[in-house]
Amino acid sequence: MDEYLKETHMLNYSHLAIQKLIHDKHWNEINKFERIQSIYNYVRDDILFGYNSDDTIQASKVLADGFGQCNTKGTLFMALLRACDIPCRIHGFTIDKKLQKGAMTGIVYRSAPAHIFHSWVEVYLENQWYELEGFILDEEYLKKLQKRYTKCNGPFCGYGVAVKDFRNPTIDFNRNNTYIQSEGITQDFGIYDCPDNLLKAHHQEMSLIKALAYKYIGRHLMNYNVKKMRRGHYGI
Repeated sequence: MDEYLKETHMLNYSHLAIQKLIHDKHWNEINKFERIQSIYNYVRDDILFGYNSDDTIQASKVLADGFGQCNTKGTLFMALLRACDIPCRIHGFTIDKKLQKGAMTGIVYRSAPAHIFHSWVEVYLENQWYELEGFILDEEYLKKLQKRYTKCNGPFCGYGVAVKDFRNPTIDFNRNNTYIQSEGITQDFGIYDCPDNLLKAHHQEMSLIKALAYKYIGRHLMNYNVKKMRRGHYGI
């Protein structure tokens, strides 16, 4: 399990802000199950759903931003877990861009790649690996989305969600797998020990111009859409 506990460039858990958070939350003073559950809930709800500048940013940067998406929130989640002696690894995928429709709109959606880089975190507890993806969307955002689409009682795809049961997605960890985007997966890249190595092997295929447009324009428009949904302003 040693490789699943190592600090890396992206999983920089010795950073003072990360260590202070762990100390303030008393995570190392509770049992491992409660520790995972508490860290999971923190990353899901205290780190809001949103789009950072790049998938390769360090865990400390995600914490400082206070928001993230699948890959970046996963980086912070893994750093916190490893700092608290919880083995974890990362599983890489691509997802259909239809999953992002609504958060992505207009020219941002039309120019986005058909398949978007995605990942979830796998956590080792009591001799079992659990697949954890349900931390991506904060509950406040998800509840506002469900309120907007009150008539949807089955599958849903869009606004960062791809699930079979929109009303009751499996997003709470209680010794179970959790998912919020898994129904949108289009390609499986397999399991890696850390995000650094996953991103060396696979990353978002995008031209330099599109990458810069996303970093400086597109993601800000997407974050604007997400904030409007979270506030209950549905006309986006």
